[in-house]
Amino acid sequence: MRIGVYGLGRFGYFWAGLLAKAGHDVCGFGRHATSVPCGVRLVGEDEALEQDAVFFCVTISAFADVIRRVASKLSPGVTVLDTCSVKLHPAHVMEEYLPDGVFSIATHPMFGPDSGRNGVTGLPLVISGVHCPDVVVRRWSDEFASWGLKVLHMSCDQHDKEAAWSQGITHFVGRTLDELHLQPTQLATLGYTRLMSIVEQTCNDPIQLFYDLQRYNPYAPQMRLELKQALEKVMSSLAAQDAETETQA
Repeated sequence: MRIGVYGLGRFGYFWAGLLAKAGHDVCGFGRHATSVPCGVRLVGEDEALEQDAVFFCVTISAFADVIRRVASKLSPGVTVLDTCSVKLHPAHVMEEYLPDGVFSIATHPMFGPDSGRNGVTGLPLVISGVHCPDVVVRRWSDEFASWGLKVLHMSCDQHDKEAAWSQGITHFVGRTLDELHLQPTQLATLGYTRLMSIVEQTCNDPIQLFYDLQRYNPYAPQMRLELKQALEKVMSSLAAQDAETETQA
């Protein structure tokens, strides 16, 4: 299959390489790209959009602007797939701006260059048809399954609801811990080592991803509120214990 990858940032570069390894004819476009993975051709914007399928690997916050700008260049029959870490927002964008005859599928490869550096077998990928025949969705589902991925079919709403409490909270905690400037120590327990790995994993991603996960997932504000309430509850419990100890003394 002829596939275009629009956006060759850290994830787009990685994703284009996976598609090429799977045996597809892959070309990639990035505004500032100067190199591509083995088996991928670096092309201009128009050529990237002329393929049988186009994966958009751009930031969540840029997705709407990009789709609005290139929609008229997409031909009937092409399949557009986003790779955003939220799903309701890009699905709404594709529904609103893509022309009739252009198919659209929402996907979220729930891994990246770090977690997939040693292979993607067993890693999860969410897929949800937006405006697309079931047969095309199944074709892509089978394609991803052939890579050894764990393909998850769910609605965009269900994805965002669950992701707020998995990916969203992980990135929030990772960025918060990073503000403490934690350091390696010879006293590190397994739990501390795992906390440090969360900081490393989340902070290797661009800060824009963190902001976008919090801004564009409609369930993220509730997650942050409940996280704040949980922290306050624990702090209050400690304060109560301190007060009880002082009273007994």
